[in-house]
This record gives sequence, structure tokens and C-alpha cells, in this order.
Amino acid sequence: MLEASIREKLTMGFAPEHLEVINESHMHNVPPGSESHFKIILVSADLEPMSRVARHQAIYRALQEERASGVHALAIHAYSPDEWQKKGMMAPGSPNCMGGTGR
Repeated sequence: MLEASIREKLTMGFAPEHLEVINESHMHNVPPGSESHFKIILVSADLEPMSRVARHQAIYRALQEERASGVHALAIHAYSPDEWQKKGMMAPGSPNCMGGTGR
């Protein structure tokens, strides 16, 4: 439910060329089926003029409701199309949780 809401809001707000919303809750010490930790890979021309900080702020604003209703962590990888190409169309992997290995 939260994953779908995140996907919908980012699609509407940023017209992405590429979007991945990955539920990484299973990598953390949370109950099975949780939707609390997400990795977002967002590629949009709308991000081109923004600094990295401004990109994150815009994404946080777009996801205010989700952050208030259960999202504990967002790993955000936000790129312009040119940056995405230069990165080989790959975002960094996520580290394991330092607070537990999940269930």
C-alpha cells in the first residue's frame, strides 16, 4: 500500500524517465510484511536544475503523508537523465542494517 502510494506520487510529481521504489524493510529488524524502509531511484529531467539537497527536499515534500504514516527510512538516489547515463544506469546498493539482520 505505501509502496504503491510512493510510486504514484513520484510519478505524478516528477514525470520520471525511470523510477524504482524498492521495499527494503526485509533488510531491517521489522516484522515480516512491513513497509517501513524504501530505496527510491528516480530519474527525471525535472531534477536537472536542482542541487542534490533540493532534490531530496522535493521528494520529502512529495511524500509527506507517507513519511508521517509509517515510512521510517528513505534511501534516495535522484538523477537527471544525463547523470543516470554517466552512472551506467545503476544506483549504489544498500548496506545491511546495523541494528539487526531482519527476520
